[in-house]
Amino acid sequence: MKTRRIGKSELTVFPIGLGTMGMSEFYGETDEKQSIRTLHAALDNGLNFIDTADAYGIGDNEELLNKALHGRWDKVTLATKFGIVRPKGQPNGERRFDGSPAYVKQACEASLKRLGREVIDLYYLHRVDQFTPIEDTVRAMAELVKEGKVRYIGLSEVSGGTLARANAVHPITAVQSEYSLWSRDIETTSLPVCRKLGISLVAYSPLGRGFLSGKITKIEDLAPDDYRRASPRFMGENFKKNLELLKTIEEIAKDKGAKASQIALAWLLGQGEEIIPIPGTKRLSYLLENIAAAEITLNAEELVRLSESFNQTAGTRYDEAGLKFTNS
Repeated sequence: MKTRRIGKSELTVFPIGLGTMGMSEFYGETDEKQSIRTLHAALDNGLNFIDTADAYGIGDNEELLNKALHGRWDKVTLATKFGIVRPKGQPNGERRFDGSPAYVKQACEASLKRLGREVIDLYYLHRVDQFTPIEDTVRAMAELVKEGKVRYIGLSEVSGGTLARANAVHPITAVQSEYSLWSRDIETTSLPVCRKLGISLVAYSPLGRGFLSGKITKIEDLAPDDYRRASPRFMGENFKKNLELLKTIEEIAKDKGAKASQIALAWLLGQGEEIIPIPGTKRLSYLLENIAAAEITLNAEELVRLSESFNQTAGTRYDEAGLKFTNS
């Protein structure tokens, strides 16, 4: 079975992981039984890299993983994150960022308890706290490693400069950032630094929040409470323009007898061994499609065609407020 090593660590995983955020919120109705079946199927089919965060469902997602995987943790490489604080009972969308040393330890203890685990394989700072120097946050995370509560540490949505400063304090194993055919900004920010330092890039939203699957052709395809309805790239003229970008990916998919989503994942895998995409899904059928994408190889011409066809994505990946905390 194909595997990829996460950074310079001893963690070896299937080339494609599973993001679990949508199992708890944001993407329409949730279904616990369906999610548990999908998680079990992931392990049964060799996918062993599972990604969560304490912010997903405000702790509920970690508890879901405990319920689904508590007897199979030995088969899982688990990543979780901290730093986005969303108090329960507060209005939707209210949040703050906290990377203070005291909170680092508090958040880790809480995640371990919810997960029912003694150690976290890969622990990320979810977003940079603008009021805490990254060096202070990383020192506190390094203490968790010394205490045996965390094996390796990572950062999410950091700039190349911030990453270099953090790595000087303690080795960073992985950076998690949005990366896909239609989100390429990290190619000039954090990705070059990752490659220089031997750090893996774990790509979230590798299918453009489902857009690159070609299955979302009109906004009505999304549930009324789906947060993508308010995402700039899914709105108005941006959405119409972005639909035009799918032509090349669909042509290549047809030639290879594959799904558009599989071609999008194959493109990412073709960008280098340091790239590990973690498409999120709660549906078994999509999970199996994603796993099968690891067997698809694109030649150099196909990789270039795809790259060139997605050089003018319409709209930003987050609204103005959200963009302030990307590539930080």
